[in-house]
Amino acid sequence: MHENRTLDWRPLLRAGLLAGIVPLYTAAIGMVEVFNAREVVQGLLTLGEMLVIFPSLVVGYLVALGLRRSGSNPLVTLASALIAGFIAALPVTLLVLINAAIPLRGMFVSVTPKLIEILLFEQEQMLTGLALLIGALTLAGGLGGLAAFIPDRFRRALIVSLVVVILSGLLSEFIKQILQQFISRSLLKQIVKGKSLTSQAAAAIFVVTYLVSLFWSTKGQDVKSWYAGLPAAQQRQSRRVWRGILGIFLLLLPWIMGPYLSEVIDNVGLYVIMGLGLNIAVGWAGLLDLGYVTNFAVGAYITGVLISTGPLGIGARLGIDPLNFWMIIPIAILAAMFTGFVFALPVLRMRGDYLAIATLGFGEIIRLLALSDWLKPYIGGAQGILFISKPDLPGLAELLPLADWAPGFVELAQKKGVLSGLLKLLFYGEFSGPQELYYVILAGALLVLFVALRLNNSRTGRQWMAMREDEDAASAVGIDITLTKVLAFTVSAASGGLAGAIFASKVGTIFPNSFSLLVSINVLSLIIIGGMGSIPGIVVGALALIGLPELLREFSEFRLLLYGALLVVMMLVRPEGLWPSPVIRREMAAVEEESEEPPPTDKGTPETPQALHSLWEPTD
Repeated sequence: MHENRTLDWRPLLRAGLLAGIVPLYTAAIGMVEVFNAREVVQGLLTLGEMLVIFPSLVVGYLVALGLRRSGSNPLVTLASALIAGFIAALPVTLLVLINAAIPLRGMFVSVTPKLIEILLFEQEQMLTGLALLIGALTLAGGLGGLAAFIPDRFRRALIVSLVVVILSGLLSEFIKQILQQFISRSLLKQIVKGKSLTSQAAAAIFVVTYLVSLFWSTKGQDVKSWYAGLPAAQQRQSRRVWRGILGIFLLLLPWIMGPYLSEVIDNVGLYVIMGLGLNIAVGWAGLLDLGYVTNFAVGAYITGVLISTGPLGIGARLGIDPLNFWMIIPIAILAAMFTGFVFALPVLRMRGDYLAIATLGFGEIIRLLALSDWLKPYIGGAQGILFISKPDLPGLAELLPLADWAPGFVELAQKKGVLSGLLKLLFYGEFSGPQELYYVILAGALLVLFVALRLNNSRTGRQWMAMREDEDAASAVGIDITLTKVLAFTVSAASGGLAGAIFASKVGTIFPNSFSLLVSINVLSLIIIGGMGSIPGIVVGALALIGLPELLREFSEFRLLLYGALLVVMMLVRPEGLWPSPVIRREMAAVEEESEEPPPTDKGTPETPQALHSLWEPTD
């Protein structure tokens, strides 16, 4: 293979400056200073340092990987990575120099002396600090370049291990909440200190994750082949065992996680329910619905009116007892389905952007109606509906005289712990806190999942997918497009009504501000991030877009920025989603094959820009 022994400066300059913009921008808006207060590994790494250094590490890796694939000389490849890291340091260096000459805080309030101190690695002499800054970012580019020379399986294990350590450090406070129920305080201090991992724990997590990842990359295919070679009866039996283990884990999960993390899981579960419903319209039928919050709001308000014990509840109006939560669930679902049916009729002839704008208008109509004086006597207007009852069930303590013949179990249920929490729910049947409400949300999610799986394998599901591919072709083969669209909107609305009903009972009060456009955007985004048409992808997308930001609420002022950046990166790196459906994966692969251009003719010099353009292609 012909080796390129010369440097092509233009792509290096472009890549380095793009990487340098990241720390420059995050420093200018205050992210570096705020994030620097949060340690990932105690005494070794902070989030602020990651924002400054990691872009150089990544660009060095990508540059070296592209040149390595194009057959460049190893020394040229490593030199290019170092140069890219050096160029990435220039924008931040320029910021420090300009601020020294002309203080920038009058224009950029986040460019504070503390920020400059962080960028200079807390050195009193500016030249020393700049030398450390440039040297650190150049070295990071070189380390990224060296990583490109590591064999694929070792490199993948290295990347996975680093990601796991960083995520563990970010979530160390919540890891501490979980572990303190099972291990001693002295041992816990060896793992987590404050809000960060100890260096020993980080090293242990890295080594264990690396070994597991390396083992799976080496023996994973053998394990799959061994499992595929088992008799069908044994495969079914093993699936039952794993499902049983998963079921037990899901039952115990809220008591393992604690109240706060259970609240986060509850929020994720509500979006999973809505995502499974919207996936029918968007992922399967190809109908871009930006007004899905309409169904969510209808379910919540129907529930609030029917089970509220306040003056707006039906009990106070008619002088009867409020309805039970479990009785109004079907009513809320039917009301949402009727709303989806009514809103589907005017948009049957619309496609694409026009459909999105029309459904967006429906969502705003519902929000404004909820705020209007016209409906205020019925649903409270801006004051909302208060005193919404929690779900409850008759517990074993009401059905059986447990205090007489099982006092030990009653005493255990009144204590704190994983088992006692579950026993308390069974004995008393009260869904008062996030740990108990988790089971209501889990039941709702499993119900919607069951319906979605049945629809996915049905004739109606295949009609939706055919319509998504080409409405004209689907109509030509005998599919009733009008009926199919109406069914998609109506059925998808059902899970929105269910989620709204659970949400109203969960929070106890509902206001119009809870049903903004952002709810629809969040549900649509988690479907795109997880993978269009993919049921597992919806769960992964909800965890990424709803769960992770909830766990990092200390950085809530930058939440939407990180949210948008994640969407952009996803569209570039993995446009099919984190866990795409097989159909979407095949479609995306076919589109990429069709869009590939023939390679340029060889004129004696390899095309370095072409190597950089192919950075996202998988290695052999």
